[in-house]
Amino acid sequence: MSPTTLNRLASGSTPEVLERVARDEGVDLESLASSVLAGRTVVPASRARELEKPCGIGEGLRVKVNANIGSSADSDSTEAELEKLRIAVAYGADTVMDLSTGSTWRDTLGEIAARSPVPLGTVPLYQVFGEVIRSGGDAASVTEEQMLSAVEEHCRAGVDFLTLHCGVTRRAVELLRREGRQLGIVSRGGSLLAEWMEGNGRENPLYTRFDDLVEMLREYDAVFSLGDGLRPGCLADATDRAQMEELITLGELQQRSLRAGVQVMIEGPGHVPLNEIAENVRMQKSLCHGAPFYVLGPVVTDIAPGYDH
Repeated sequence: MSPTTLNRLASGSTPEVLERVARDEGVDLESLASSVLAGRTVVPASRARELEKPCGIGEGLRVKVNANIGSSADSDSTEAELEKLRIAVAYGADTVMDLSTGSTWRDTLGEIAARSPVPLGTVPLYQVFGEVIRSGGDAASVTEEQMLSAVEEHCRAGVDFLTLHCGVTRRAVELLRREGRQLGIVSRGGSLLAEWMEGNGRENPLYTRFDDLVEMLREYDAVFSLGDGLRPGCLADATDRAQMEELITLGELQQRSLRAGVQVMIEGPGHVPLNEIAENVRMQKSLCHGAPFYVLGPVVTDIAPGYDH
């Protein structure tokens, strides 16, 4: 197995992709390398494909903008998604996520991976749960092996960063139930895994088999985007115990992943009252050891833009 970006940095070698990012950002290469090695910056660049426009995300770098595209059962056209990709890149998207759930998602992902000049992300569970449900099953009938196989398939396709909801544990969901929420779980991945755990009476496989996920991502030098499956979906639910429990777990998993040579960014924070944003971000950074955040929000209103479910 070839060494990952983190492995190479730890051995004193600087990957060419970091040199490109440093030039593009106008930052010192040594400082960038130190930040990546410390887990405060990520450079998503799978070894499974060549990137025309790599980017760095995190400490001391420009804020990056991601564009979500993807088919659905109601609109399942690869050509339409490729046109979305073209428009997103033309208007300056730094990264793109393919969230396709239509029946031809494999073709769509393959074409997007072949043509995207910018880092590509996905949420593998969307496809595996979607296929099982379309075939007449329910969320609880998805197997652990199906989940892990989906992750490996996306890695092989050349995905640069993968959203995986590894911190949605039985304890966190129980805290959510015990404390109560106005809007419950608004994350699609979080709700699917909560339903899976309830139906099977077992812990989240993405948590119990995290080491297996690390091995897969390490093989392809892909980046974890640890999903915020329990992010609050309205202001009344902001910064509750369930959200904090998940965040603590994600911080622990980030450290495990870095020790194994796999880069990590973390999602958050969902809905946050305007006057609590600064403290919320400080808390996230502290609990997650300065990891870069893929911010879903902060959303400061429960109506109009940002209605999150």
